[in-house]
Amino acid sequence: MNQKLKKVLAAMTGVSIAVPMGTLTAYASDSSAGASGGTAAALFSTLGLPILLLVFLYLIMIRPQQKQEKETREMQKNLQVGDEVVTIGGIVGIVLRVEDATETVVLETGSDRLKIRLKQDAIKENVTAMEQAAAAKAEKDKKKTSLLPTGKPKDE
Repeated sequence: MNQKLKKVLAAMTGVSIAVPMGTLTAYASDSSAGASGGTAAALFSTLGLPILLLVFLYLIMIRPQQKQEKETREMQKNLQVGDEVVTIGGIVGIVLRVEDATETVVLETGSDRLKIRLKQDAIKENVTAMEQAAAAKAEKDKKKTSLLPTGKPKDE
């Protein structure tokens, strides 16, 4: 009975191929309008997940890194004489001279006034600019909190 049912189903719905372990049935698809909708759904399910994964990786990993690199390049180009900076190697110094033509800076470090010439790309952070930004933020927060109501009832 089971073999008969398999043969009938295979004859109605697809092609039956005999293999050593049993019967392999491949279903033929119609070339009607309904089949193209199934093909589109299959294509989306096949390509949708990898594309979604790539978009997720871009938004989570690549975009923030590019944003940080852009900010670092801007900081390096906006160095001024007198800024206290930290290099990639951890050297802390004060900028004495910025040479735009060669994209180098001359730093003065230590109490013995040692001078070092470095590429602008070697500057990791500008301590002076960070301190100024922190002071401006603290001032802004102070103004914001002074404008908030204190919760005391008004005198009538």
